[in-house]
Amino acid sequence: MWRKEATAVSDAHTVHQLAYLTPAQPHGITRMVQGTGRKYVRCINTTHRRTASLWEGRFKASLVDSEAYPLTCMRYIELNPVRAAMVAHPGDYLRSSYAHNGLGKADSLTTPHALYGALGKNAEEVRHAYRELFPHQFGPSEVHAIREAPNQEVVLGREDFKGKIEAMTRKRTRPGQPGRPRIEEPQASR
Repeated sequence: MWRKEATAVSDAHTVHQLAYLTPAQPHGITRMVQGTGRKYVRCINTTHRRTASLWEGRFKASLVDSEAYPLTCMRYIELNPVRAAMVAHPGDYLRSSYAHNGLGKADSLTTPHALYGALGKNAEEVRHAYRELFPHQFGPSEVHAIREAPNQEVVLGREDFKGKIEAMTRKRTRPGQPGRPRIEEPQASR
């Protein structure tokens, strides 16, 4: 139904989960989220004698350019506990896929992305090359673009990729301008 390439779950005050998932079939991720909502939430509510949703808001996702952005998204996700000042290094955070992707710890739920696997000739080379990506910090505009893509329902990727998606779907793939559109003043006739 879907493959998980990266994840980080934090629970400072509310559970916050970031994940990079690849659907194995159309609507696979949406169905996974629905299934979780139907089964897991019911189990938690029954166990703890509570009602209502566990989620604070709606599920949000963004289409990602699979040829250019997977490793960027994986790093963003696995560095989230570092950005939140929960740990000093992504390897120190237990509930992150960095343990699998960067350190080689077994995780039956994490499936390596093809670009991750192409980082080296063997597993150790891949992990070493992946770890070498982490000292490079994200700039504020990169963090903003990745963070806001799901909120604004826009595509995360190269401009040519966004253009192809716009042509295929006839939907906006880039963030719009803030505020209401300007209304043109009618020209006074002379």
